[in-house]
Amino acid sequence: MSESDVDTSAPESRAPPSVARGISVIRDALRTMPPGPGVYRMLDRRGDALYVGKARSLKSRVAHYTNAGNLSIRLSRMVAETHALDVTVTHTEVEALLLENNLIKRLMPRYNVLLRDDKSFPYIHLTGDHEFPRIIKHRGARGAPGDYFGPFASAGAVARTIVALQRAFLLRSCSDSVFASRTRPCLLYQIKRCSAPCVGRIETAGYERLLIEARSFLTGKSKEVQEQLAARMQELSDRLDFESAAFIRDRIRALTHVQGRQDISLDGIADADVIAAHQAGGHTCVQVFFFRAGQNWGNRAYFPSHDRQMPLEQVLSAFLGQFYENKLPPKLILLSHVPSDAALLEEALSTHAGSKVELAVPQRGDKRKLIEHALLNAREALGRRLSESATQQKLLEGVAQALGLEAAPQRIEVYDNSHIQGSHAVGAMIVAGADGFMKNGYRKFTIRGGRRAPDGALAAAIAASAEPETDAAALVPGDDYAMMREVLSRRFARAIKEDPTREKGTWPDLILLDGGAGQLSSAQQVLADLGITDIPLAAIAKGPDRDAGRERFFRPGREPFSLDAKDPVLYYLQRLRDEAHRFAIGTHRAKRMKAIGSSPLDEILGIGARRKKALLHHFGSARGVARAGLADLERVEGISKAVARRIYDHFHAES
Repeated sequence: MSESDVDTSAPESRAPPSVARGISVIRDALRTMPPGPGVYRMLDRRGDALYVGKARSLKSRVAHYTNAGNLSIRLSRMVAETHALDVTVTHTEVEALLLENNLIKRLMPRYNVLLRDDKSFPYIHLTGDHEFPRIIKHRGARGAPGDYFGPFASAGAVARTIVALQRAFLLRSCSDSVFASRTRPCLLYQIKRCSAPCVGRIETAGYERLLIEARSFLTGKSKEVQEQLAARMQELSDRLDFESAAFIRDRIRALTHVQGRQDISLDGIADADVIAAHQAGGHTCVQVFFFRAGQNWGNRAYFPSHDRQMPLEQVLSAFLGQFYENKLPPKLILLSHVPSDAALLEEALSTHAGSKVELAVPQRGDKRKLIEHALLNAREALGRRLSESATQQKLLEGVAQALGLEAAPQRIEVYDNSHIQGSHAVGAMIVAGADGFMKNGYRKFTIRGGRRAPDGALAAAIAASAEPETDAAALVPGDDYAMMREVLSRRFARAIKEDPTREKGTWPDLILLDGGAGQLSSAQQVLADLGITDIPLAAIAKGPDRDAGRERFFRPGREPFSLDAKDPVLYYLQRLRDEAHRFAIGTHRAKRMKAIGSSPLDEILGIGARRKKALLHHFGSARGVARAGLADLERVEGISKAVARRIYDHFHAES
């Protein structure tokens, strides 16, 4: 990945000592650096990657960083933080580019262009391991047999399409276990979204015809499918079978509904991605439209993180490399701008796809109209984003004024707990900042004990590079204060260990607690034990009768106070509190549901699904296994004497 390194700066002789030290580190590495292609990583003093770059000539490329007069402010900071340099040699520059993108996605170095929101895309899956295949949404590796159609821009787009396809082709979506246990048609049959093969309402041949029609539609033959259905409807109408004709009419309407959601389309394009980038205010929006089988399957906006001075062409090049690192590109990618290293990028994408991939920047015609439409979406999305950021910054300034902070917080951490009478207790931390909720910073905490460590124990734990221990027996069911103490102790003990100088940007500017004076006091004590005195604390408690709008706020050394019910800052703080509550409740429910499906046998080393099934079949329940004698356990098929002894000892350890 190329980058703009040239900028006016002081000569090397007047470079700050930290920059001079970084340059010295790089020069030492240059002495043994190979001249060929490869990838280099600049590492900080903890060994974390600051920057990952590729080069046709490693020696020549890295040498650029030793000229302090030609380093931009951003690169000067990066060089100043460099304590080591790691190199991986590759055979070709294409290999270097592929490796670079892989390392950036995995290491997330903060001086690279970063594509943070890059989940795998959903697909429609027509399964292939059953006499009556089903239609389902699929995300992840495509290892199961069957046909996959996609990608779709969002899970919502897939869900809407599947509903319409069920109405058009009456394919089942139920699991195989539900299918096998049905004795009468389900509700989907009643509302004409399934042909009920589970109870024999359609024969194998008829269902196979529906599958063929569905595959034809999803592979771009929608016109032929509709013409066939229209001819069948007319034939049924001529035979005066109006009920069946009306049923076919409804199927045609469902197909029309799918096609009606195509905002833009283009004849002659089968599989292609349309990618347009717009830059303003030091930010970039990249809009991606997905065309598969001649159909538009949605679009999605991305906002890669990058240096404000980086040219759009370099941002686009970095985006493309990371975007396709974990997904196969189509044969044609239409772009709004020529990315830097376009020829190399095209070769790398072709290598990754195993077939020719073309990068094209259309200048006229229908393809250019597609690009202009995507550019319009990118401009509008970036405008909304910048507007929201400005509004968000005003809200953060309002928070600072309302809570008496010295400056507007750029990172707020909100904490909440969830449990039922102390069982399955969890703590939750959500993070918000100038760009809204920062979901990659969310954290879950399984409550282990809850008693605050004695004075000095926290510091000792940190010195030993370990989280503070808790006394599991000390937790009183429902002790929210003890839970909050444990969560905060673990969170900040780890922060001190992993980021003691606070250079990574993972420390909060404000801690907001869901609770009142008691929670605030607990948090104060934890931070005092850790020697943290510069992070503002606040607690938000529900008002009388738990009415929204009558919340009371608590700050150290200040009387409790309330905000005006119409104050937008109050609404913002309510949103933060509610998001933390939602995240905590969701985590607690997931933990509880997992516990419901668990068994004491799961805790025994060496007892997998097969042995567990054999034990339960033999004894009827986990309780029966616990009560069994050693000789009885040895009689179970697949249970050796050693395993039987292990099971027996597990349930009789205290006897």
